[in-house]
Amino acid sequence: MEKFLKNLQEAESIIQTIDHIVYVTFPLIKDKRLLLKIILETKTAVANCINSILQYEYIYKRIKLYKDPRTNLKTFKEKCARRYQITEEEIKLINELFDAAERHKQSTFEFVKDEKVIILSENLEQKILTIEKIKEFLFLAKEILKKSKYVIITKP
Repeated sequence: MEKFLKNLQEAESIIQTIDHIVYVTFPLIKDKRLLLKIILETKTAVANCINSILQYEYIYKRIKLYKDPRTNLKTFKEKCARRYQITEEEIKLINELFDAAERHKQSTFEFVKDEKVIILSENLEQKILTIEKIKEFLFLAKEILKKSKYVIITKP
């Protein structure tokens, strides 16, 4: 099976899992680690969709791929997003999601207060993520997956 199809399947599986966690498991358990896991998994799902798009476009010789993921992300934003009807708002949300996941990885301290995740950096700068923002990231992942599948599977 083509790698870009595997990435789409993996993204779909991750999205189904995090959807269940957000709407069923978290309201029952209210564990901060779940919210942090949701952020990381949502980033993984969106990254899989982006990688799938990049691989698909590369196969059809529309773009070049590089060893540097940042360069590939830039290529996605500049050359692929429009073809997949990914809006500027969605690109901003992708950036925000990737930034939140990176802050989580680099954070020395995180806590949950009133269904908000507060991530502190080394210089005590706060990044606050509400459950609504996390649901927005999940919706973003679903939209990116839907748009990716539409172009890659239904209209090559």
